[in-house]
Amino acid sequence: MDEKRLIQVILPLRLDWEPYYYVPAGVDVAVGDRLKVNFAGHFYMAVVSSVDPPAPSADIKIVTAGAPEADTLRIPERDIEFWRKIASYYMCTVGEVYRLVGPPLRAEEKDERRISDLLKRASNKTKLLEKARASTRTKAETIIRLQQELDEIMRQLRQEQGADISSGEAPDLNFNVKFSPAQDKALLQIKEGLAQGKPVLLEGVTGSGKTELYLQLACETLRAGKNVLYLVPEIALSRQLEDRIARVVPFVQVYHSRESIGRRNAVAAGLRREGVPYMILGTRMSLFLSHHNLGLVIVDEEHDRSYKQDSPAPRYHARETAILLAGLHGAGVVLGSATPSLESAYNARIGRFTGVELKEAYYKGGEASVQIIDMVAERKKRGVVGSLSRKLIDAISETITSGGQVLLLRSRRAFSPAVQCIGCGAVPRCPKCNVPLSYHTSPRERLLCHYCGYGRPYTGTCKECGGELQPIGSGTQKVEQELQDIFPQARIGRMDSDIGPDPETIRSFAKGEIDILIGTQMLTKGFDFAGVALVSVVMADDILSVQDFRADEYALHLLEQFKGRCGRRGTPGRFIVQTRVPAHPVLQQLAGGPDPQDEAGMLDTSLEERRLFSYPPFTRIVLLSLRDKNPQRLAHQIDTLAENLRALQHPSPGSTGPQGTYEQGHPSSQSSSVTGSIGLTALSWDNVMIIGPYAPVNDHIGGEYVRSIRIMLPRDKHLLARKAAIYRTVRSFETSTYRFVAIDVDPV
Repeated sequence: MDEKRLIQVILPLRLDWEPYYYVPAGVDVAVGDRLKVNFAGHFYMAVVSSVDPPAPSADIKIVTAGAPEADTLRIPERDIEFWRKIASYYMCTVGEVYRLVGPPLRAEEKDERRISDLLKRASNKTKLLEKARASTRTKAETIIRLQQELDEIMRQLRQEQGADISSGEAPDLNFNVKFSPAQDKALLQIKEGLAQGKPVLLEGVTGSGKTELYLQLACETLRAGKNVLYLVPEIALSRQLEDRIARVVPFVQVYHSRESIGRRNAVAAGLRREGVPYMILGTRMSLFLSHHNLGLVIVDEEHDRSYKQDSPAPRYHARETAILLAGLHGAGVVLGSATPSLESAYNARIGRFTGVELKEAYYKGGEASVQIIDMVAERKKRGVVGSLSRKLIDAISETITSGGQVLLLRSRRAFSPAVQCIGCGAVPRCPKCNVPLSYHTSPRERLLCHYCGYGRPYTGTCKECGGELQPIGSGTQKVEQELQDIFPQARIGRMDSDIGPDPETIRSFAKGEIDILIGTQMLTKGFDFAGVALVSVVMADDILSVQDFRADEYALHLLEQFKGRCGRRGTPGRFIVQTRVPAHPVLQQLAGGPDPQDEAGMLDTSLEERRLFSYPPFTRIVLLSLRDKNPQRLAHQIDTLAENLRALQHPSPGSTGPQGTYEQGHPSSQSSSVTGSIGLTALSWDNVMIIGPYAPVNDHIGGEYVRSIRIMLPRDKHLLARKAAIYRTVRSFETSTYRFVAIDVDPV
């Protein structure tokens, strides 16, 4: 009689051990299979991580699991290894990584009826378009509209069909673009860097043709029988870029959170078809697709903060994770940016990355002039109307009169960031977060908290004294209204997180149907709008005054990226910045201050500042955060955690500290996510800085108080061991206090 087989599984839970189960005798099971298990009275879809492991020595009860789900796809062992590496680096459990991957993927089910309908619509629309083009009476607007409708149908068809290539061979991809000499040189250097097995950092000025180089590399990779992953930081970018890529790679697939679960499952399942090439264009979540035969990973706008997952765990950075993924597949990595992160620039300098520069714009003569407007001086001479200086108003008028388009950046959404009573001076605040409530005028008048989402109707009356409430400051909604009052004939649009990255707004602006587009930081991303002649920052001070050691770096990234939205087709553009601090170093550098060509010197200065204060890239930061509704209890517990952590620096005499793997409750398990085998006394903690506890800038969110501890770890051979010791200390604290500590490795 056959005996039951012993297995270990990964559950979508925060467990530092992988539970044991039996499977019924005669059931075929393999690593990566998914099956339902009962854990603590609840059923979960588990992933088999080990078959026939050594039996646990601890006296634990092992129950029988169900048979593997017949209609689910097996997870490759390579994917599980990828999860473990992420869990180890970002100090979380492999179960949390599995939970992030999403719901169980089912075998691919194509909607043949929908595909047939789309094919029929595409055929009819093509006939109409051909007829319109053949007629001399058809207006150009009609042809453009029909072409756009056909493009949308074809996009939907690509999404439904995927890379449905019956021969299983890579298509004949021809990318016929004439490169400039600078692009040819950069392409050669990129290939040389990839051949050395290093990530390549492509630093290319805006409009230099980085996307064309990406597409050339992608086509060559696909022709070689390998697959491509192309990462972008924002969903809004993917739609515009998808149309551009589809002209070269017809079977490109898009993967991001705004696609339906069914559509994402279909894309994920399509990747499993061995021998059929694929190219994925997606946001950071596309890293966790089950990739195979991956040959190239492109990370566009590698400096962008949107690549960082804030919550929940794993709080990973897509750039670092992409390099990890590529390493598992033996794939090349190209990181691209006009303003690389300081960490990436440093890695290129020390030889960890291959640095490639592309300093010439493809279209000559398209550089943007920079004008800094001192708003303090303008207000003194009454040169300001609402949020706009008369100089900016004149520049906008000249631009739209001559047929150009305008992009305006205001880093705050809503009508105004706060309101105040003109009688008693009270400022309405969020009862959960204790921050001023922002005043929104659309879709209806409300006061909203931008941290927790709390809101209430706006009455215009103070609850304290009954006086009149008055808006303070301006957001995108107010600037939009001011523009409509000043330019009543202009076509004005808005794009912020209240509206979202609306594809129709983006397309309308790209087609020239909108004259002025006002929005938040999402406007600074890598959009390619041919008609933009003027870009302006309405109030730069909010961008420059962020309380963060990376504040100047982020501000320069943002402003340089936004500056690059104009002057992209050889026509000179204008970049106007309104500010109260025109002498700020970032603005001076942007405007071409002293020695504007000495980029190496500026990098040296920035790196020396980071080294002096022990900031990345010379250290790694681990941020620990604790929340509680009771501030006294929170203060006591965060102090206890800080004492436990400082005990690592000063262990008691004779103590060797915890060693080996940390497996809470199951010391026999050998599958911990975070490991370490060096005793505490064998580690040097002299250069480790433990800062805090302290209250972060946003110290009261959603009705809970927040306190943090920041740990600065030197980058040396003991980094992983120190992280493991910190992790064990945190988990021990959680066990004794029944509290959850959020761990953020490399916070941004």
